[in-house]
Order: sequence, then structure tokens, then C-alpha cells
Amino acid sequence: MNLKTAMTLGRVSNLPTVWTNMMAAIALVGASIPDSRTLPILAALTLFYIGGMFLNDAFDAEIDAKERSDRPIPSGQVSKDTVFGWGFGLLAAGLMLLIWIGRSFPDSTGMWPAIGGLGLAATIVAYNRNHKGNPISPVIMGLCRVFVYITTGLCFTLMLGHPMLVGCLLILAYLIGLTYTAKQENLGHVKNLWPLLFLGAPVIYGGILVTDNLDLLPFWGLFTVWVLVALFFVKRRGPGDIPRAVVSLIAGMCLLDALLIASTGQLYFAVVAVGGFVLTLIFQKFISGT
Repeated sequence: MNLKTAMTLGRVSNLPTVWTNMMAAIALVGASIPDSRTLPILAALTLFYIGGMFLNDAFDAEIDAKERSDRPIPSGQVSKDTVFGWGFGLLAAGLMLLIWIGRSFPDSTGMWPAIGGLGLAATIVAYNRNHKGNPISPVIMGLCRVFVYITTGLCFTLMLGHPMLVGCLLILAYLIGLTYTAKQENLGHVKNLWPLLFLGAPVIYGGILVTDNLDLLPFWGLFTVWVLVALFFVKRRGPGDIPRAVVSLIAGMCLLDALLIASTGQLYFAVVAVGGFVLTLIFQKFISGT
């Protein structure tokens, strides 16, 4: 398996969304984003994400042979067994790194980062094994990102607190709307629009925050406009519009993270998260984000 195939399987164009998830989680538990644990956590979550994407292709190999014959497995670039091996191996490596993080830093939280990682791995495998035609798969996908938040938080404290709870609920709502849209991308239309209302939850919450803190207005405004742009593609439903909406909403996770980071007062890193949004869009031009 060459590097290009691995990058395609891993959908590495979306990695900045995982990194900004981590930044938001650190901020929401009241910690400082520049920390000796930050880079090791980023590495662990990167391994989990890429491993999960590998498993997605491995579990979907038969479906992709019919619907996406250009994907690496059905096109013969790599075998399904090899992708399974790498996928589970990357999850295991991420878990080992979390065990090390939990034991190797001042004020370490012991096994709790690894426990969060087990929850993350379980939701990743559960989603990949049974997401086609599964009505609750958007919820399971959302829980994957919730566990990114929780696992990151547990690297710093066992008292995750109210801001983290709110952040988890907002990312869950956003991912439900996003994943429902993604489930329709091969159909060219959306059968039922009501799940997309979940995308409105973080928009409404951000609007409430802005009434108390005008510093959040640029971040909320950018996030809101971007969600509306994605929904325009969903409504128009022209050729390629549903996949375009999906990759737009994926990148939009960085903007939600930026809003959450800004709500904690770490405005500089909120701007960095906006940079993650731009980086995701650039990467998606070279490697498919869906």
C-alpha cells in the first residue's frame, strides 16, 4: 500500500476537524491549549481517526464495489484484509498512546484517557460495522466525535463540567444532521429534511452566547453563514450538490469548535480553529473528504 492509497483510505483531508475538536475540548474543561499533553493527544486522536476511516472502507468493501468502484479496495490497490489489519492496528496504537498519556504527565488522570479511548474505539467500530440502512447511525457517528471531546477532556481532569456537556450535545446534534446528509449522498436528493434541523442547535446556542459577548459575533456569523451555504446545496439538489454539502459541513465542524473555543476566552486559538476550517477545504481539493 503506497502513501497515496493510505491517504485516500484515511481521508486525511478531514484531519484538521479532529485537531480542532481536541482544541475545543481542552478549552471547555478550562485547560490551556498549549500544554505538554497537547501534541501526544493530537497524535492519538489522529491514529483513531485514520484507523476508523480505514475500517470504514474495509467494512464497506462490497458496497463500494457496486457504488464506488474507484475506491482503493474494489479498484485493487489494496486488499480488504490489509486494510482491516491497519485499521485495527491504528486504533490499538492510539489506545496505547492514551495509556502513556494517562501515566506520564503531572496531574495525570491514570487510566481515564484510555477508558475514553475505549469508548471512542467502540463507537468507531459500531458505526463502521452497521451504518448502511441503520436509522440510528447518525447518532453513533455523532458519539464518535463526542468521545473525541470526552477522551481529550479526561487527559486533563475527571471533572468535565457543564461547558463540556454543552459542547458534547452541540457536536452530537451537528453530527446527526451532517451524517444524515452524508447517508443521502449517493441518491442525489434528501428524502426527509427534519433531521437537518439538528444543525440549527449550535446556531441557536451561538446566537444566545453572542447576546452576552459580542467578541463571539465573527465566529458565530461565519459558522451560521457556512451552515446556510451547505443547506443551500441540500435544497438545490443539483448534480454533486449533496456530496458538496457533506464536505462543507465536515469542514464546518472547525467553525463550531472555533465558536466554542471563543466562548472560553481563548480567542487566539479560536482563530487557529478557523484556520483549520480553511485547511480542511484546501485539503479536500486533493483528497476526497467523503
